[in-house]
Amino acid sequence: MTLKFEGWVKPEDKSLGDWLGGRIARFEDRTYDFDALKFQADYDPKYRRAQMRYMGTGATGVGADNNTVQAEHFTFSTMMLPAQCEGPLHVHDDVEEVFFMLRGTINLFVEHNGERFETTLRERDLISIPPGIYRGLFNPGQEDALMCVMLGTPRPQIPTYPEDHPLSQIKRG
Repeated sequence: MTLKFEGWVKPEDKSLGDWLGGRIARFEDRTYDFDALKFQADYDPKYRRAQMRYMGTGATGVGADNNTVQAEHFTFSTMMLPAQCEGPLHVHDDVEEVFFMLRGTINLFVEHNGERFETTLRERDLISIPPGIYRGLFNPGQEDALMCVMLGTPRPQIPTYPEDHPLSQIKRG
């Protein structure tokens, strides 16, 4: 038996080009969304980052984005990380998250069951972080860094923060 997903079935009334054209997300049609994580930056400007969505809406809490390819199994976006920005420690309990560095360098920190791991990711480095593992990052450079972010589900749960982190007390609008 072959599994079929709605987005994988070419509609009878569309040509192959029209159907696949709807599955293309072009860079020239994207914009950086600094509002996706604005609640973090409003708390502290060091958390200011921008998401550029290509497939699905990711786990930033954006409800819908009609300018993305429909997600069937994962979401895909780029994240622009300004110099000296921090991505706060957070966890995705429902999904694996992959970071792939396109440009720049980040310091990545991971915590699980009282253990802490830190590493530096540079251009073309990748890390896959399993569900249930806290992760955060810092751009130590003087220039923006750019990374791809992929989450292994079409609609991830909104991540949570450690109970003692100030962002855990903020309610999103």
